[in-house]
Amino acid sequence: MAGLPRRFQPTLTRHLRPGVHRLAHAGVSCYLIEDGPDVTVVDAALPATWPYLRQALKALSHDPSDVAALVLTHAHFDHLGFARRIQDDWGVPVYAHPAERTIAAHPYRYAHENPRAVYPLRHPGGVPVLAAMAAAGAFAVPGVEGLVEFGPGDALDVPGRPRVVFTPGHTFGHSALLLEDRSVLLSGDALVTLDPYTGFIGPRIVAGAATADSAQTLDSLQAVADTDADLVLPGHGEPWRTGAAAAAALAKAAGRS
Repeated sequence: MAGLPRRFQPTLTRHLRPGVHRLAHAGVSCYLIEDGPDVTVVDAALPATWPYLRQALKALSHDPSDVAALVLTHAHFDHLGFARRIQDDWGVPVYAHPAERTIAAHPYRYAHENPRAVYPLRHPGGVPVLAAMAAAGAFAVPGVEGLVEFGPGDALDVPGRPRVVFTPGHTFGHSALLLEDRSVLLSGDALVTLDPYTGFIGPRIVAGAATADSAQTLDSLQAVADTDADLVLPGHGEPWRTGAAAAAALAKAAGRS
């Protein structure tokens, strides 16, 4: 999208770990996990990311028929953007925790602690991020039904075999995904390194404008730390390369916003 500032342009970062790739666009990241000839996509970013997913697959020598699953850490609109397209156009099953079923079907009906309207006034640093998300279709995300449901601790039978790390609070079914053989935690919004609502950078939880229960989210950071993953890949912001325990401690110290 030529109109977006450079830092929000679509970017594919290959091999953060072998076979683990990041597609970042408009302040949101989704991930492609290779396992032999097959691919799992983690989170669905925004609607305008859809053509860049196709380009990313081609750059990695894959085509849509190689995508075996889309796994959602949670069903907020900025992680659901192309989920309907990948489900309808490519016949890809969409996995999520059962507590995400209602949000997935109705992406703008979700619990949040604080009024959203005050954040641009109190935190102008978040305005460019939110504007980029809006330009990428944040207000036009279709709902998704027919989820394949998983539970805490499940090892999903999809490429990469991610293990579900239940991290409720941001949403009540939020689940991070651990690639145990690669020491990678896909943290979704349980822990981010960029808060879209404040613009703050560094490990933290997302502001109460989009978080259902900040206290529960802070408690869930223990589950993040307990993974002992070397690399944390968040839904917003840059990868964190110095361990899940350190990231969780910094996020805990940052507290709620």
